Amino acid sequence: MQLLRRGDRGSAVVEIRDTLRRFGLLATAAPGATPDQFDVELERAVQAFQQRRGLITDGIVGPDTYRALREAGWSLGDRMLALLVSAPMSGDDVGQLQTRLLELGYDPGRPSGVFDEQTEAALRRFQREYGMAADGVCGPATLRALRQLGRKVTGGSPGLLREQELLRRAGPRMRGKRIVIDPGHGGLDRGVQASGVCEADLMWDLARRLVGRMSATGMEALVTRREDTCPSDAERAAFANEANADLVLSLHSDANRSIHAQGLATFHFGNGTGATSTVGEALAGLIQRELLTRTAMLDCGIQGRTWELLRLTRMPTVRVELGYLTHMGDRRKLIDSGFRDVVAEGILVAVKRLYLLGQNDQPTGTFTFSDVLAHEIRNQAQAI
Repeated sequence: MQLLRRGDRGSAVVEIRDTLRRFGLLATAAPGATPDQFDVELERAVQAFQQRRGLITDGIVGPDTYRALREAGWSLGDRMLALLVSAPMSGDDVGQLQTRLLELGYDPGRPSGVFDEQTEAALRRFQREYGMAADGVCGPATLRALRQLGRKVTGGSPGLLREQELLRRAGPRMRGKRIVIDPGHGGLDRGVQASGVCEADLMWDLARRLVGRMSATGMEALVTRREDTCPSDAERAAFANEANADLVLSLHSDANRSIHAQGLATFHFGNGTGATSTVGEALAGLIQRELLTRTAMLDCGIQGRTWELLRLTRMPTVRVELGYLTHMGDRRKLIDSGFRDVVAEGILVAVKRLYLLGQNDQPTGTFTFSDVLAHEIRNQAQAI
């Protein structure tokens, strides 16, 4: 769909206005108002919705915002829910079903709002254990059963508890862990370009440096694309899910109209209404702190988002926005191969810290690649 922003007019604007009014974000139109005009009031309502949904609050209705508007219109019980392989069902009703299954002790994965194979398997298990036909379809009978039962998981968020337990069981060793590295863009999509510098090439090079270091520790590092290809975010997420990865690290740089915009930001899955990847958030924080200490970049924070790659991956995923190519200082750093080595080491150390769970750790910025290798050798010796 085309981007809609302040000043645009048309039937699509009327649809968006009506949708936001149903959500209570817009007042009833005043007499004489022009409902087909994208005005300041509508822009503010769009920004409020975007903030609520973990989207970039730019007031522009693009593909992500339009998807979120469509999905927010569904509540559990509005329609039958089932697995459709060619075009998976998505919406707030799917997220509510996933949350309910989690509360009852079943594992549909992260409450992403997408009805996938894992959601169907959890629903079938619930139906089977409740004595129903295990058809994997959430219809009236299944809804009644879901609403009649109380929570089995208490004392915290079921998703949080599950992710933390998986992390604890993984242990501190790097060997055997499978990490998917996702260099942004690629192929004909060059990403941000400024002063002859190209985001796709820089992130490809950074990915190679990171893969080399991870492989040296015994980790299995996989890359989502070749140098000459650019899969969609959904395809990159499917690659990680099929590989049964432990973590996903997506590498990007940013741009801005202002030449003064600069700095480092990390993103994890978080929908703005409480659902979040707790391990993803922890890893984002570790990467942010390591890189800030090692690079002295401006801190642009750790933020939850519902972007496709973050939302559709079943494992903790972090997107690193490594500076602004439109900022002279950030660009100068990024084109320095030595700087990219520093970043690769910082990300590797952050992953190691995640699995250490605070044990045998060192102050931020002091853990080196050599320290990680030595730690792995000691762990291997102790295992023998």
